[in-house]
Amino acid sequence: MYEPIRTKSVHSTMADAPTDFPHRSREEELDIQLGGHLAALLAVTDELRALAPSADLDTAAERLAEQVARLRGGGTPARASLTSVTSAPHLPDLHRRAHAVAGRALLVAASRADTAAAILAAERMDSHAAALEPRELATH
Repeated sequence: MYEPIRTKSVHSTMADAPTDFPHRSREEELDIQLGGHLAALLAVTDELRALAPSADLDTAAERLAEQVARLRGGGTPARASLTSVTSAPHLPDLHRRAHAVAGRALLVAASRADTAAAILAAERMDSHAAALEPRELATH
């Protein structure tokens, strides 16, 4: 009534898979995520520095670059030159974007228990929120 399968299945299982490819740990994955978020925050910070230079943004950019380099094993992050920003997006939009990216970085840093990155991300969130407050209040 039932005839057994005589050929090998075309479907594979994880038990059959070789273990010769590299696996990353949870910490390594979080390092990659955090490095990416901080690099994105650095890019927005560089845009802001080009449009509205300030000592606070210069300091923040240097601190962000240090954290990205630390998370990426010492490699220096790619940086936009201050003259490469060609369009002039609204500063509030850039501050909102930076605030959102800093929030993502804060979540990953907290999950990773990276105090230095968490403090830096929280400071950047506060700074960008403060930059938005007068403009947000003026529109209401």
